[in-house]
Amino acid sequence: MPDKTAMVKCLVWDLDNTLWQGTLLEDDEVRLPESVRELIRVLDSRGVLQSVASKNDHDHAWAKLEELGIAEYFVLPHISWSPKSGSIRRIAEELNFAHGAVAFVDDQAAERAEVAFHLPDVRCYSADQVAELAGLPEFSPETVTEDARRRREMYQAGFRRQAAKSGFTGPDEKFIRSLDLVMRIEHATVEHLARVEELTLRTSQMNATGVHYSQETLVRLLDDPRHHVLVTSLSDRFGPHGAVGVILLELGTEVWHLKLLATSCRVVSFGAGAVILRWLVDQAARAGAHLVADFRRTDRNRMMEIAYRFSGFGGETCPCLERLPVSDVGGLERLHLVPTPQDPPATMDLIAPDLGSSPEIRFSDVLSPSPVA
Repeated sequence: MPDKTAMVKCLVWDLDNTLWQGTLLEDDEVRLPESVRELIRVLDSRGVLQSVASKNDHDHAWAKLEELGIAEYFVLPHISWSPKSGSIRRIAEELNFAHGAVAFVDDQAAERAEVAFHLPDVRCYSADQVAELAGLPEFSPETVTEDARRRREMYQAGFRRQAAKSGFTGPDEKFIRSLDLVMRIEHATVEHLARVEELTLRTSQMNATGVHYSQETLVRLLDDPRHHVLVTSLSDRFGPHGAVGVILLELGTEVWHLKLLATSCRVVSFGAGAVILRWLVDQAARAGAHLVADFRRTDRNRMMEIAYRFSGFGGETCPCLERLPVSDVGGLERLHLVPTPQDPPATMDLIAPDLGSSPEIRFSDVLSPSPVA
């Protein structure tokens, strides 16, 4: 049985007499109710992806969606004469979503029954329920981050990026260089906090400690002049990757304490973690401070340990370690590095602050989001 309490990540629409009024093959003048147009926009702004599973002629139906000005809102549409359960199954597989994260809306009871029989975890709604979908808890996330608002855009960019990679015949590094990657590291604002907390909670393979930092803890750190909470985002010629990393750093005169580094697993292939570490090493070298990084082995973060070791962090002793308070986190190691200046990254442009001269960040300074460039 479908889990009615889980959030819907993707809503799959039927077209005839569901998304629009009328049957396209019988009458080309189908009508899109303004309430449906607004629902599509609202769900998109909440980070709910939307797709199509419709028995129609693909070219005709897609042209009508473009004419109505809503084609851009739908990812991985399946418009054919195949059973809708098969279409929805393929949509879920391509998005890498569990069936329980997918919902389907259709005016025909027989079509909903076919989907429910083959995909029992998919939640099915009748066309009569369309007007109430936006008010249902499964379509109403408590927090909507900036990345959530751009989720469709990021998925569409990802599909284009993957298509380009599939057609690329050269070495991986040459393909990465062709992406025109831009990494931006900036001080976190209140608007970033939900995504920063999510990265500390959900990132496992590229999380140095596995320690979860709540929004309340992050807010306190934002107002602490000793701490820098930094968020990393990535974009390329296909579009945004969104916020992909978080850095929690305590700056002292002689030692910089890297309490947490976590990056999204989906940007590992671009070398994002190595670029962040080289930037931190260079910043510490310019400030004349040693770097000490917290690391706690988990059953999944071997890749992060390799990244630290490859960047020069080791287990040697140094008097600067005695200046750090004893941690209450079990199994925590402290890796030490005497930093040296680093060259800029060769595979991407990096836009980042100068931590040695940046002004102190206070909670009162970040109540409003940073202006969008």
